[in-house]
Amino acid sequence: MSEACSGCSSTAQGGCGGSGAQDLEAMAAQKRLKDNLARIRHRIVVMSGKGGVGKSTVAANLAAGLALVGKRVGLLDVDVHGPSIPRLLCLDQSKVDVEGDLIKPVMWGDNLKVMSLGFFLPNGQQAVIWRGPVKIGFIQQLVGDVEWGDLDYLIVDCPPGTGDEPLSAVQLLNPGAHALVVTTPQAVAIDDVRRSLGFCAEIGIPVLGLVENMSGIVCSQCGNIEELFGKGGGEALAKEMAVPFLAALPLDPQVVRSGDEGWVYIKHHPERPTALALRPVIDAALGLDAAKA
Repeated sequence: MSEACSGCSSTAQGGCGGSGAQDLEAMAAQKRLKDNLARIRHRIVVMSGKGGVGKSTVAANLAAGLALVGKRVGLLDVDVHGPSIPRLLCLDQSKVDVEGDLIKPVMWGDNLKVMSLGFFLPNGQQAVIWRGPVKIGFIQQLVGDVEWGDLDYLIVDCPPGTGDEPLSAVQLLNPGAHALVVTTPQAVAIDDVRRSLGFCAEIGIPVLGLVENMSGIVCSQCGNIEELFGKGGGEALAKEMAVPFLAALPLDPQVVRSGDEGWVYIKHHPERPTALALRPVIDAALGLDAAKA
């Protein structure tokens, strides 16, 4: 300790730059975070290096699919600049309750707890203009201060790229987290998603699998699948990067309608081609139980 520190009154209060009360509050927050994580069996971070690939749709349908088979699921939307999970689940008019230090999640059905910054915004015109440290602190709060309870799965929907939000989510949830990476077939998306897989390798998060979304389009008249954006780019990338390829999901007009209206696709159209193609993704998540047993 330097002479300057030995004469500083804050030293006796818990250290330079903060009071003892602040230190105690930070310790309590860390304990809540640790306690919450201990009650979550599996953590799946849904990410993509490219925007507009349908990552949130995949995350919402994965979470709903797991809940529909009786699993206790949490869905955390950490896209602070474009939170879309509330609309996708028809929860965009919902608000959260706060009791003391605990934030109550919004329920979708009986088994799915949902949390998003969208629940805190006063209206659809409110822009969120935050720098990195504020975003990181907010994500920590959503993991640690939300009353998640005992969960079989926590699905985390990240914004595109490899910046603050995905990095913070993975650092908070690891060890024990898995990445689900979403792409579309065309080369411009594959280039960016390759970087996401490199991100996973660099920070040491195992990849549950790669999903190719918009892999053709389902004709509304005959049900035939046309390769609107091409096909096979995701499967080739998975082979190149030595990660599991889980599904090629065709673009179904009912997916778009379900997302806009908030009627979860996999619940209301379980036998359509895209819902059937989603099942291996849900099975891969369910397989984590067997791997952990």
